[in-house]
Amino acid sequence: MSRLLRGWAILRVVWRYGLDVLLLQSLDRPRWQRLGRWLTLGRRLDAPRGERLRQALEDLGPIFVKLGQVLSTRRDLLAPDIANELAKLQDRVPPFPSEVAVAAIEQALGKPLAEIFVSFDHTPVASASIAQVHFAVLRDRQGHEREVAVKVLRPGMLEAINKDLGLMHLMADIVGSVSADGRRLKPREVVAEFDKYLHDELDLIREASSAAQLRRNMAGLDLVLIPEMLWDHCSTNVLVMERMHGVPISQVQRLRDSGVDIQKLARDGVSLFFTQVFRDGFFHADMHPGNIQVSLDPQTFGRYISLDFGIVGTLTEVDKEYLAQNFVAFFRRDYKRVAELHIESGWVPAATRVDELEAAVRAVCEPYFDRPLKEISLGLVLMRLFQTSRRFQVEIQPQLVLLQKTLLNVEGLGRDLDPDLDLWATAKPFLEQWMLKQVGPQRLWAELKAQAPRYAKILPDLPLLLHTYLQHGGTDPKTHRLLEQVLAEQRRTRQFLKALVYVLLGFALGSLGLQLIWRLHL
Repeated sequence: MSRLLRGWAILRVVWRYGLDVLLLQSLDRPRWQRLGRWLTLGRRLDAPRGERLRQALEDLGPIFVKLGQVLSTRRDLLAPDIANELAKLQDRVPPFPSEVAVAAIEQALGKPLAEIFVSFDHTPVASASIAQVHFAVLRDRQGHEREVAVKVLRPGMLEAINKDLGLMHLMADIVGSVSADGRRLKPREVVAEFDKYLHDELDLIREASSAAQLRRNMAGLDLVLIPEMLWDHCSTNVLVMERMHGVPISQVQRLRDSGVDIQKLARDGVSLFFTQVFRDGFFHADMHPGNIQVSLDPQTFGRYISLDFGIVGTLTEVDKEYLAQNFVAFFRRDYKRVAELHIESGWVPAATRVDELEAAVRAVCEPYFDRPLKEISLGLVLMRLFQTSRRFQVEIQPQLVLLQKTLLNVEGLGRDLDPDLDLWATAKPFLEQWMLKQVGPQRLWAELKAQAPRYAKILPDLPLLLHTYLQHGGTDPKTHRLLEQVLAEQRRTRQFLKALVYVLLGFALGSLGLQLIWRLHL
């Protein structure tokens, strides 16, 4: 009965804001569009479609607000006006009563509040669709008092989201079965992606683990501060972390008045992002202004403070290579290489003609080169490439869409701080350094070191394997497999050594050439 009542409430909101008309008009079929026009009779639907969709999601509650936020990142699927309107959704909702938060904390940590904290602020400092945050003071194992932030999940969230997600999956099935145009929007995949993100955010242990990993990765960079997780006081629905003191990055004038170098801050933000992406392949994927502060403490003055690690992105070596080579090829105007990379990645059908994809990529990229490099948006280029790739049936990987969304956030943040920020000049060193590691002597040495344990294990057995192979005429499958493995390792070793010789020879010839030039100059 509760699911039926919830379904009825959703249908009322859909009707009020004309989302049924929005759906029918998006199907690009004359019959459905005529039906959509007929359904508008008697309803005032003067507001733009994106605005109506945003207002409907706000009326439907926190889960649908979160859905709108996730949808706003899928600019490869949505029209720009809808994506821009959904991006306005604020992750701010009325807080739930502090008594409920206290009860959740005591149940999760197994102690009365007074035994856990020296003091606890019952007024939440922040409230979002999934959780809210309170400030407190606790005494650690050494007896020292520490200021902390306590994040508490909204009670009953799991049951509520499972009900709404069930209805979302049902609506996605309906939209996906109406027509080919409905399937093109990938409603099932979008809802499944949202389902995953939402359940990940409901596990605060997972968020704490992501924060701890980022903290280790960023140690020693002197660019960002990440709060320490206090594991003795963490559970799946309560997270206690070090309290951070900083100024929200949106308060630019206050930062400037405090003596912060705003231009350096902008460059540091871009450097921080590209370090996480191309060095670590593990990045904070929710870098909107509400999650970023700047430290004014004398010991850490001018450093970023990152908050809220419910969404992080990961990239494989293949992903990083794809991105780096795409960016480098783009700035060289090597559109054929960009097209080849799409095909080599396996995301474009093998039968795709390189020249057709190259022409489409050129149409996307070439207009940017009439502008100064500082005005080129890498995130926008990546988004346009994704949108163009749809024509060629490209299956865009979710981690790259998440990266594109975060890159747009970082670029917008950087240029809000410094309108003259040259994104390419900041990103280029990371791309060049990564490419050098991929094809230079560092990669050769790293591969040799990585494979050394396998060589040490297999090579001593080579004489016995050969003897057994010859004695049995190659009929023993196990011996045959081991021998093939050894021979494969030998071939790889020869390739590494050959490449190493070429590199060393190149260095030697280069050094000799420099000496000759130097002597001729003298």
